[in-house]
Amino acid sequence: MINNRVDKPVLRSNLRKKLGKEYFILKRRLKWIYRSSKYAKVIHSSNTPYTFIQHQSFLLRPLKNVDMQLQHNKVKNLEIAISKINGVLIKPGETFSIWKLVGRPTRLKGYLDGLVLHNGQTGKGTGGGLCQLGNLLYWMVLHTPLEIKERWRHSYDVFPDINRKIPFGCGATLSYNYIDLEIVNNTDHMFKIDLWLDETHLNGRITCDKEPQEEYEVFETDHIMNQQWWGGYTRHNKIWQRKTDKVTGEIHERMITENHAIMMYSPLLGE
Repeated sequence: MINNRVDKPVLRSNLRKKLGKEYFILKRRLKWIYRSSKYAKVIHSSNTPYTFIQHQSFLLRPLKNVDMQLQHNKVKNLEIAISKINGVLIKPGETFSIWKLVGRPTRLKGYLDGLVLHNGQTGKGTGGGLCQLGNLLYWMVLHTPLEIKERWRHSYDVFPDINRKIPFGCGATLSYNYIDLEIVNNTDHMFKIDLWLDETHLNGRITCDKEPQEEYEVFETDHIMNQQWWGGYTRHNKIWQRKTDKVTGEIHERMITENHAIMMYSPLLGE
């Protein structure tokens, strides 16, 4: 059973948000310095011939009241970001961090204004659109033995489903550097992440130095939309991972996460 109560969001001043952001950025940088974790690095010469999963997502998606130029800029931002991650090798005991590899998105690095979300509202910001990278990586990792160490869910459901191929809530939001996606390799094998762009899609693949012994499936349960006491609508579900042993057929299921999001559109909209 899901607890469907969601409190009304608290609105803070722009100064409060800016100062708070810089505080948490500094706090995360200090954590990187003093943390005992060993972080994964890009090593192109690795031997990981076995594919666990390959996935892709559309680069340009028409959205109501959103300037398409922001999406074209997003493609450039993704191009820069994945150049820092493509080929990363996650050895046993290592942790993968998006922001540890990508660094802070700035105009000096070539990042453009892309689509960003603030309190459920669309806007633009330098490096905007990189959440698509977080979404792709999170979905792929759920189909491997790798474990999610840190993932932040989207607090708002901003746009209605348009040709959704995967369950609601299977993404990972990002904001430099304290809202990160971190993945830890607690297996005895090496994993590699490859990323590339083509004309229409962001593509990703996770490979391993050992042939997969299990098959993975990700599915949702308890999907529901509710009206809250303060008048808004919210959306909820649970995400599960099903692992099937290829030899014995033995099945293990575990709940990955429980999602709660404030809807920025009416669930009663017609087609």
